[in-house]
Amino acid sequence: MDINALRSAVTVAAFLAFVGLLVWSCMPARQKEFEEAAAMPFQDEESGS
Repeated sequence: MDINALRSAVTVAAFLAFVGLLVWSCMPARQKEFEEAAAMPFQDEESGS
């Protein structure tokens, strides 16, 4: 295996990991979890400061 074949394999593996992460993050089942995480900074606000 020469260096170019290794580089190609690493590029393909990185692309597949990226696509997998993209699909995982766009799944409708994750929407509620991400909405809760987005609201976390506002949950501990003190009122009246």
